Amino acid sequence: MWLQKNSVFLLSALILFSLLQVSTGTAFEPKKSYIVYLGSHEHGEAATDADFDRVTEAHYDFLGSYLGSSEKAQEAMIYSYTRHINGFAAMLRDEEAAEIAKHPKVVSVFLNKGRKLHTTRTWEFMLMEKQSGVISPASVFSKAKFGEDTIIGNFDTGVWPESPSFRDGGIGPIPSRWKGSCEGGSPDFHCNRKLIGARYFNKGYAANVGASVLKNGTLNTVRDYEGHGSHTLSTLGGNFVPGANVFGFGNGTAEGGSPKARVATYKVCWPPVNGSQCFDADIMAAFDMAIHDGVDILSLSLGGDPVDYIEDGLAIGAFHAFRKGITVVCSGGNSGPKPGSISNVAPWVFTVAASTLDREFDSVVELENGKNFTGASLSNAMPQKKFYPLINGLDAKLANATDGDAILCKIGTIDPEKAKGKILVCSRGQTARVEKSFVAMEAGAVGMILCNDEASGNEIIADPHFLPASQLTYEDGLQVFAYLNSSKNPMGYIAPPETKYHVKPAPFMASFSSRGPNKITPEILKPDITAPGVNIIAAYSEAASPTEMPYDKRRVPFIIMSGTSMSCPHVAGIAGLLKTLHPEWSPSAIKSAIMTSARTRDNKGEPMRDGTDFKEATRYAYGSGHVRPNRAMDPGLVYDTTIDDNLNFLCALGYNQNQIMAFSGARHHECPDAMSVLDFNYPTITVPTLYGSVNVTRRVTNVGSPGTYFARLHTPSGLSISVTPKVLKFESVGEEKSFKVAMEVTKPGPSIGYAVLTWSDGKHYVRTPITVGGIKGNKG
Repeated sequence: MWLQKNSVFLLSALILFSLLQVSTGTAFEPKKSYIVYLGSHEHGEAATDADFDRVTEAHYDFLGSYLGSSEKAQEAMIYSYTRHINGFAAMLRDEEAAEIAKHPKVVSVFLNKGRKLHTTRTWEFMLMEKQSGVISPASVFSKAKFGEDTIIGNFDTGVWPESPSFRDGGIGPIPSRWKGSCEGGSPDFHCNRKLIGARYFNKGYAANVGASVLKNGTLNTVRDYEGHGSHTLSTLGGNFVPGANVFGFGNGTAEGGSPKARVATYKVCWPPVNGSQCFDADIMAAFDMAIHDGVDILSLSLGGDPVDYIEDGLAIGAFHAFRKGITVVCSGGNSGPKPGSISNVAPWVFTVAASTLDREFDSVVELENGKNFTGASLSNAMPQKKFYPLINGLDAKLANATDGDAILCKIGTIDPEKAKGKILVCSRGQTARVEKSFVAMEAGAVGMILCNDEASGNEIIADPHFLPASQLTYEDGLQVFAYLNSSKNPMGYIAPPETKYHVKPAPFMASFSSRGPNKITPEILKPDITAPGVNIIAAYSEAASPTEMPYDKRRVPFIIMSGTSMSCPHVAGIAGLLKTLHPEWSPSAIKSAIMTSARTRDNKGEPMRDGTDFKEATRYAYGSGHVRPNRAMDPGLVYDTTIDDNLNFLCALGYNQNQIMAFSGARHHECPDAMSVLDFNYPTITVPTLYGSVNVTRRVTNVGSPGTYFARLHTPSGLSISVTPKVLKFESVGEEKSFKVAMEVTKPGPSIGYAVLTWSDGKHYVRTPITVGGIKGNKG
C-alpha cells in the first residue's frame, strides 16, 4: 500500500514537473549574454549625465516588460549603451532573446561573441625619415607636425603607463575638446599630457567566464599585463625614445606614426578563454564611450569570424564612430594564407593586412656538409663556435610520445638523454615557436633549428628564444631534414644573430596575413591596404616576459612582435598625421587618400610577392597595395562617402526600412528605388562574377589644386573596359564629379581579371584597382 501510494505521488510529481517544463519552456535553460541593438542616439552637444541616466531607465523599462519587472531587468543587464549607440547587453535565455528580437524598434539581437587579438625602422622604410634619423621638411611627419593634438584611441589589453614611449616631454596642454578621463583602476596608474585617457570594460568578458574572475585585481585595471596593448599603442602614437632595442638588436629611435598625438587606451581584451579575449559587449561599450570622449582615430588590433553587419558588435560600433567623423582602423587577421579568412570587412572600417620591411635579424645555420641557410632569431650565441650534433624531434622523442607531437617538439615529447648537448630540429606548427625552444632548453639541447611548415613558406620571424636558435624557410628546412636523413653523424652550427638593413625583396606579404575575398560583401575588396607587420619593435609591458610565457622571467621595455596587430596601428598613426594635416577630411577621405596612393611593387621594382611561396601576391592579400604616407598627404582626388552612402549600401544589401532608420538615428532616410552594391563609392571596384557586361558608377572629390585629370586604363585579356567621361576638369577644392566604368567579357574564362584605372593630372596619380572574379559569358 505504501509503495502504491508513493508510486502515485512520484508519478504525479513527474507529470507536474513535465507540465511545468512545457508551460514555461525555458524555466531551466541557462542564460547567455546577448546584445540588444536599438540604433542611434541623437542627444546633441548639451547632453548631461541625467540624459544618459534616463536612457538607462528606459532600457530597464523595455527589458523589464519581457522579464516581468524593472528590478529583474537591472539584475540581468550588463551594459546600457547611452551616448551614441542605443542598446544594451544583458543575460537572457534564448527564448527571451527571440521574443525581444520581434519588437519593431529592435534592429538586432545577437550573442556577445568573443574575438582574438591579431598579434623603428618602419618609418624610414616608408620614406618618412632618412637613415640618419633626419626628417625632411617635405615628409608627412614634418608637414603634419608629427600628429600634434590629434587624439588616437586604442582598443586592446591596456597600457604600461611607465613606458618611455608615453612620456609627455615636449607636448603641450591637453586639447580642451577632450571629454575623457583617466580611470586606471589602481592608485599607481597615472595619465599625463601624452597618455590622456584610460578606461577598462570587462563586464562582457565576465558574463562569459564567470563574474568571480573580477575578484582578480589584474582584471579591474587598465594596466597592461600582456604587452600587446602597449606595443600597439606605442606603434600608433608613441613619443620619441632614442636607443630603443631588443636584447641589443635593432638599436635606434623608437617612435609611433603620430609621435606628438595624444593617445587614449580602452582595455577590452583580457586573458584568453576558449580562444576569445575581447567580447562584443565590452567593445560596443568602449565605442560608445570613445565617441563621447572625443577621439579622432580608433585603432583595433582584434577581430573574429565575419558575420552579418547588424550582428557584428565591432561593425556596429565602427558605424557610429564613422557617423561622428572618426576613422576606425582594424587588423585583418592572422589566419592566412587561407582564402576568405579576412575579418573586419565592413566598408566603413579600414582593414589592414601585414607585410615585411627591409630589416631582418639574420641567424645563419651552417651544416657540416658545407651548406648555409639564413634564418631569423633574437637568441644568444652558442657556447662555442664549432659544429654540434643535430637531432630531429622524431629521433629524440620519448617512448610514450607520438611521432607527430615529437616532430613539432611539443611539451613532454623530447627525451633529455637523446637531446642533451645537441641542436634539436623542430617543425613549425600547432604550438608557439618560442615554446619549442623552451622544450629544447628543458631537454638539455644547446640549440634549436625551427623549420617552417609549407603553409608558412618563406615567412620567418625573429623571436626571443630561450637558447640559441634560428627559424628557417620551408624549402631550407627540407634541406636540413634531407641532410639529417642522409648523414650518419649530422653536425651543424647556429651563428649569432645580426641586424641587416636594406634587405631585398621588401615588402612581401606575410603568409599569416588573412586573405580575401570578403565573405559578407564580395563586392567590397578586403583587405584595404597592407603595412609593416613583421618583426616590429615597440614598447612592451614590464609585467610580461618577452615570450609571454610564465616560466620566462626576463623583462624588457621594448619587444619585437609580428601580426596584423602590428600593421594596423601603423596605418592608424598615419591616419592621425592626415587628420592633423587635413582636419576637414572625413574618415572615407583619409582612407581613400591612403588607398589610392599605395604601391604594389617592392624595393626591387618588381610586383610584391607572397611570403607563402614567393609567387606574385594578389589583391586579396594586399588590397590596394602597400601604404605610402608621403603620397597620401596630397592625393589630388578622393572617393568620399557620406552617411547616406553607407545607409544606401545597407539598403542595397536588403536591410529593411526600420533597420535603416535605426542606424540613421534622428535623420530620415528613404532607401532609393534601385541601388547596386557595385555602385558604392569605394576606392576599389570589385565584381565578384561578371556575366556579359556591367556598368559601375563612382564619384571623386578634388582635395588638391584645380586641374584636369585624364583616365588611363590597364586592362587584362578577356575584358573590355571603358571610362566615361575620360577627362575630369576640376576648378575648385571640394568639387565633385562622377564617372562610369563599363566592363564587358570578350573571352570567358574562370580566372580573376586585375585591371587598374588611374586618374592623373601629371602631378597626382589616383590609382583605382579593378578586380573581376570569374569572367563568364552571358548568363544563361
